[in-house]
Amino acid sequence: MTLRKDSKDDTVIAHAGRDPHANFGVVNPPVYHASTILFKTVEEMEAAQKKRFFTMTYGRHGTPTTFSLEEAVARLEGGYRAIAVPSGLAAIVGAIMGFVKSGDHVLVTDNVYAPTRKFCEETLARFGVKTSYFDPSIGAGIAALMQPNTKVVFTEAPGSLTFEMPDIPAIAKAAHAGGAKVLMDNTWATPLFCKPFTLGVDVVAHAGTKYIVGHSDGIIDCTEPTFLTVRNAVAQLGYSVGPDDVYLGLRGLRTMAVRLRQHQQTALTLARWLVDRPEVERVLYPALPQDPGHTLWKRDMTGASGLFGVVLKPCSKKALAAMLDGMELYGMGASWGGFESLILPTHLEGIRTARPWAADGPTIRIHAGLEDPDDLIADLERGFARLRAAA
Repeated sequence: MTLRKDSKDDTVIAHAGRDPHANFGVVNPPVYHASTILFKTVEEMEAAQKKRFFTMTYGRHGTPTTFSLEEAVARLEGGYRAIAVPSGLAAIVGAIMGFVKSGDHVLVTDNVYAPTRKFCEETLARFGVKTSYFDPSIGAGIAALMQPNTKVVFTEAPGSLTFEMPDIPAIAKAAHAGGAKVLMDNTWATPLFCKPFTLGVDVVAHAGTKYIVGHSDGIIDCTEPTFLTVRNAVAQLGYSVGPDDVYLGLRGLRTMAVRLRQHQQTALTLARWLVDRPEVERVLYPALPQDPGHTLWKRDMTGASGLFGVVLKPCSKKALAAMLDGMELYGMGASWGGFESLILPTHLEGIRTARPWAADGPTIRIHAGLEDPDDLIADLERGFARLRAAA
């Protein structure tokens, strides 16, 4: 379906990646289950192989269903082409692997998603790639950490546990001056609330499991110069997404704008209420004016998602368990981005190396779902009553 270049994001979300008249008038792109693709002639097959990532050549490299999701995400985020992969971690791994070889060095933000750190410290290290970590607030100071063999600077905005906002344009300028590519995990803000390519990022990774899709997929979005490098790495890693997951991803994408605005509104309501609670030391949410990252968030993003952190005042493990174990509306789980609210204790001790985490009390992470905010607040209030009783 043709979209005007000046179409607003809400319109792009509703229409990008759809071509009903190429599919018998069907509104949603059909699910193509395919592996082998047949060609009528040798000439036709050879022509297709020359552009194997742009047309149908083999099911693992994409089908019309896959291409539809990739087109929609790239159009929304401002990328050249996107690549669907099986998970958010696959998106991160595929993106990094496209740019490194044995003997290279990568710089990774210290507040990175834990599986990213594990991949760097175990898998990359096994292949002779060294990782160093940087303070997420370093900004242009990252220039001092660049080495002659630094190939990748990996950022996350904000970090999904402690929610610091990095100065992406300053980091990108220094990284590019040193010859490195800038990769960014944009899962928290999504392509709706942040356009990383306008900030100097080269490749963007998403855990599509969260707000974009909700059904276990990852997305890598690339500039034109980086696309084939990353796409070849993904192909060599053997990543391929099932067509049914892709279909559900497309279905979820169509309502992302309205869902995200509700997540944001509820999260702000909860965060503002929590700021004034006597049990709370501080709330970690860049959308709050008092948050240290608020100025950068306001400059680089147009909205905030439903995920934020809370630092509690010192309390016993027993008291924290009493609070969390009795929650009625908040599930206790590690994911986020779905319709349900979640709450999770986060253990940050010892996992930071560039800038150790400093807080006297425990931290929790909350995902604001689509329930009524008053009911969510009442559930938290009952939880705090249990915490005080068990103290």
